[in-house]
Amino acid sequence: MELSVLGQSDAEQHGAGGCSSGSCGSSDDQLAHLPEHIRAKVHNHPCYSEEAHHYFARMHVAVAPACNIQCHYCNRKYDCANESRPGVVSEVLDPLQAVKKVKAVAATIPQMTVLGIAGPGDPLANPERTFETFRMLSEQAPDIKLCVSTNGLALPDCVDELAKHNIDHVTITINCVDPEVGAKIYPWIYWNNQRIRGKKAAKILIERQQKGLEMLVARGILVKVNSVLIPGVNDEHLKEVSRIVKAKGAFLHNVMPLIAEAEHGTFYGVMGQRSPEPEELQDLQDACAGDMNMMRHCRQCRADAVGLLGEDRGDEFTLDKIEAMDIDYAAAMVKRAAIHAAIKEELDDKAAKKARLAGLAVPRLEATQSKAPRPVLMAVATSGGGLVNQHYGHATEFLVYEASASGVRFIGHRKVDQYCVGNDSCGEKESALAGSIRALKGCEAVLCSKIGYEPWGLLEEAGIQPNGEHAMEPIEEAVLAVYQEMLQAGRLAPDEAPLRANA
Repeated sequence: MELSVLGQSDAEQHGAGGCSSGSCGSSDDQLAHLPEHIRAKVHNHPCYSEEAHHYFARMHVAVAPACNIQCHYCNRKYDCANESRPGVVSEVLDPLQAVKKVKAVAATIPQMTVLGIAGPGDPLANPERTFETFRMLSEQAPDIKLCVSTNGLALPDCVDELAKHNIDHVTITINCVDPEVGAKIYPWIYWNNQRIRGKKAAKILIERQQKGLEMLVARGILVKVNSVLIPGVNDEHLKEVSRIVKAKGAFLHNVMPLIAEAEHGTFYGVMGQRSPEPEELQDLQDACAGDMNMMRHCRQCRADAVGLLGEDRGDEFTLDKIEAMDIDYAAAMVKRAAIHAAIKEELDDKAAKKARLAGLAVPRLEATQSKAPRPVLMAVATSGGGLVNQHYGHATEFLVYEASASGVRFIGHRKVDQYCVGNDSCGEKESALAGSIRALKGCEAVLCSKIGYEPWGLLEEAGIQPNGEHAMEPIEEAVLAVYQEMLQAGRLAPDEAPLRANA
């Protein structure tokens, strides 16, 4: 059977690699078109490259407890091991402790390529602690990329110091470019030894963020812009944010959902501000994607996160445990280099295979058909490595992909409670299973390595087809294969309304 991408020229097929420009974030295909010096900065950075996040790990060190602004969505907590969200840490470290922890993690998890400082406050509101940590790591662990995440208020004053420490990646959280909107998000800022409130505070913060962005871009430092989607506050406004930050040279835009559970104690949570639905997040990301590359694989990590995105191994590296470790970092660097080279070879092989398969997305339509088959959302259970390799009941999140006539693109992730939880009560298991099915709303298939009889039946009742036939296959190939099977079975007529679980 002859295969082709529908409605695309050969140049478009081989250039786009299955996703429209800007729609997939910094995908492997888009990286191939970047200058070599930019590719070198992002190819193994799990936050800047969607492909890399399957293979490379990151860590954050919590050396920055103070903050210079207040956000309605933030409540910094310590000793909170069971929460996974920004601003949460179990231990605040001094720079010496942080460096020791970084070297212990890098020796134990050789796939770790990136060290970031992201809190629990703002790194640039704690400049001495932040830059002392960076200075020591530059000297003692030169093979690790250094990153910082900031609200931007102090950024213009710190750009020279960031450049001095060879920091190539900076994330700025920019939620608005209009002080009217900002006053609804930020109750106050602390600037020039004054606490400033309302629109005046928001105006100062916005101006400082934009100035810092411009200064970083002028220095050749890659900037990722984070924006929190707050329904009814800045949802429509974020399209303008995306347009402006792209025009000023931001590399990547990460629109992420508000976390507003009341138990977290944030202002928004206590006041009942809702979080966005997955469909709202996807629609806004798609709307912004016309302006710039979108990051869709963010996990909104803790300020002391360790491991691959989507996992947290921080409890393996508490201060008492790392004190007992005997780290030979020189030897670890040799091992790390070998593993990184092996991963690069695997990724290069994967990219070459993908290039060969470009244009083989779906069977060519009959000449009498004028419309492409509709796209389909599919969920995937994976424990990493870019493979369908996790049991349905072991998943704590599912990655969501869209398959269409143009190929496969990553959409985002859906967090769930683990269904197979040992000897926990039947009620808890039933609740977790029901919750996981609700989380897959809008998906028409779920790919996993194995799945039990009970969830299989309930998923089918919800309009979601379980599939365990592509275990250990690369995710995109497996998703494309299932899409082809659906097409061949006649389930993807252009005028057919997509199935919606629990709709």
